[in-house]
Amino acid sequence: MHPVGRALVHNLLTLPGSIGWSNGGSVVRAEDLLVDVSAEIVDDARRFYAVRPAGRGPRTVEELIKVRSARAVAAPSDPSASVDIVQADQVQVPVRIFTPANVAPRGVYMDIHGGGFYMDCAARDDVRNHELAAALNIAVVSVDYRLAPEHPWPAAPNDCESVARWLVADAQARFGSSRLVIGGRSAGATLAMTTLLRLRDSGDVDEIDGVALQFGTFDLSAQTPAGRHIADEYFLEAYVGHVADRTVSDISPVYGDLHGLPPILMVVGAKDVLLEDNLAMASRLCAAGNDADIRIYPESPHGFTGHPTAMAQSALDDINSWLLDRFASAPH
Repeated sequence: MHPVGRALVHNLLTLPGSIGWSNGGSVVRAEDLLVDVSAEIVDDARRFYAVRPAGRGPRTVEELIKVRSARAVAAPSDPSASVDIVQADQVQVPVRIFTPANVAPRGVYMDIHGGGFYMDCAARDDVRNHELAAALNIAVVSVDYRLAPEHPWPAAPNDCESVARWLVADAQARFGSSRLVIGGRSAGATLAMTTLLRLRDSGDVDEIDGVALQFGTFDLSAQTPAGRHIADEYFLEAYVGHVADRTVSDISPVYGDLHGLPPILMVVGAKDVLLEDNLAMASRLCAAGNDADIRIYPESPHGFTGHPTAMAQSALDDINSWLLDRFASAPH
């Protein structure tokens, strides 16, 4: 990474007081970015999280194996997903596909699931993705990327890039639309961002209409104040424990060259351990001249859009509205 970019990240994350940045002569602070929701929704979130224990990922490979075995299989969607295989560089990447019934898709959403790079699968999001396809009249393609520690970096970003390139090449023929938005949650948001940077570096980013990032992990180096919040998490060892320099942008995109990207939506909770990480990423995206919209939801921890709260529904409605705007934008 260029020294100027590294210094900018450091400065953004070590300023005393409120985190903020300059925008047209005024100072934007984290509290200014809170989404305006009703007091009833905020109170509902407070009540829900007051009795919900805070979660933490597995701390060893033994715990990971137990957690994987114990996690309940998600309820199947009706209809079920169609499954395809994307062939790339002697690797087969499974994808799960939903399309709207009785109408041509207005675009394609490439979904990348979360799970710390070492848990979960695309099938766990089948119900959510079926509902998304029906609600927005879009095709949803979810990536079953390989998991760490069995397949550490760069396996997951390689798989996601392969699916993105398949969609860039074949979405029009397969789904009747070349409009393409990429999105993900948590680790999936990180992989969405690294996929975007790979496409930009190869000259294909103009084929992407937008990127929706929900509470991503953008610094896996543990060298910034934001990154040190998760320095002891086992998923780092599982995913990039073999890498000497974790500030490379394909691992920690906050350190990357972020110019020339399509519109980006960032969603994060005010009580997420990754809030500072997301603010730093938003700052660097804006400094690079991108259209980056970060929305912070009150009283919400990591993963909140997957919880049964009115706050989660409000955020999902906002994301859907943003996605519709991207699919309605001028064609390539």
